[in-house]
Amino acid sequence: MTDRADRSWAEPLATGVALADAQLRLCWINPSLAELLDIGPRSAVGQSLAVLLHEAEWMALAKRALRETSPLQLRGIDIPSIRGDAGRMDVSMQALPSGDLLLEVHPLAAPANADTPLSATLRGFAHEVKNPLAGLRGAAQLLQRRADDEQLRSLAGLVIAEADRLTTLANRLLRNDGVAARPEPVNIHEQLERLGELLRAEPSAPVIRHDYDPSLPDIQGHADRLLQLLLNLARNALEAGAHTLVLRTRAEPATRLGDRVARMALRVDVIDDGPGIPASLRNTLFEPLVSGHSDGSGLGLALAREIAREHGGELRYTSRPGETVFSLYLPMGHAHD
Repeated sequence: MTDRADRSWAEPLATGVALADAQLRLCWINPSLAELLDIGPRSAVGQSLAVLLHEAEWMALAKRALRETSPLQLRGIDIPSIRGDAGRMDVSMQALPSGDLLLEVHPLAAPANADTPLSATLRGFAHEVKNPLAGLRGAAQLLQRRADDEQLRSLAGLVIAEADRLTTLANRLLRNDGVAARPEPVNIHEQLERLGELLRAEPSAPVIRHDYDPSLPDIQGHADRLLQLLLNLARNALEAGAHTLVLRTRAEPATRLGDRVARMALRVDVIDDGPGIPASLRNTLFEPLVSGHSDGSGLGLALAREIAREHGGELRYTSRPGETVFSLYLPMGHAHD
C-alpha cells in the first residue's frame, strides 16, 4: 500500500484498517473499523487519530511511528466507540512511503467472566475466522463478476451473503454485545427459506419439505442469529445421517419459557429421519463439547440453545429412530410469571 488511492484490498477485510496523515488526522477507515467505532467511514475523515488513540502517550507513539520504518504495537488498549463503550484492542502502526500512517486494529476477547461460558469459548474462534471469511468473500466476488452462468453467479452471491453474516456474528462475539443491538421484526418463514437455499447448495443436499402456518406474525429478534440456530439444527441432523428434513411452524398457546409463561409462542420444528439421539447423550446433549460424531466440535447445539435463550425462548427435542424433532419456542407478545 503506497498511497491513499491504493486501498481497495482493505475494504472487505474483517480486520479494522485506517490511514492517518502526517498531522495524525484520519483520512480513511475501512468498514470493519467503522463498525467497531460505531462511526460512518465518511464521518471519520478529518477527525483526529485521538478518536482511536485517546491517551496522550499513545498519540506520542503514533508520532514516533511516523518517523520510524519499523512498526510499533500497542497491546490491549481500550478504544471507545461513539456510544461511549470501550473494547480492548491490539493496534499496529506502520509508516508508509507516502508519509501516511497505516493502522491495523484487532479486537481482543473479553475476560472469561465477562460473558457466558460458551461465548467466551467461541471468542478465540471468532477472532481466527474473520480474515479467512474476508478472503472467501473476495474470491466469491471475483467469481460473481467473471462467471457467465447465472446459477454460478447466484451461488457466488450466496457465499458473499454468508461470509457477511458470519463476519457480523464474529464481530458481535468479539465486541461482547452478542444480541445487544435493537431487536427487529423477523419473518421466520423467510429465515427457513434461506435455510433451505443454503442446504440445497451443499454437495449432499437433503430433501426439504415445508409445513408452514402462513398466518404467523413476525417476531422480534435478530435474523442472523436465528438463521445460525436453524443451520446448526439442520446440519446436526445431516451429520447424524438424516436424508430428509421437514421444516414446520405453528402457534403454541400458554407455553412455559424458562420461568415465565408466554400466552402465545411461535414453534419451529426441524424434523429429521435420522437414526435418533443415542441414550448416552440425551442428558448432556446441549452442553458444550458434547458430540455424537467423531469429528464433531460439540458446539452446534450448545450455541443453538444459547441463541434461543437470548431471544427469551427455549429449545427442546424428542427423538426415536427415524424421527427426531428439535422444537424452537419463541415468545409472541409479552410473557408473564
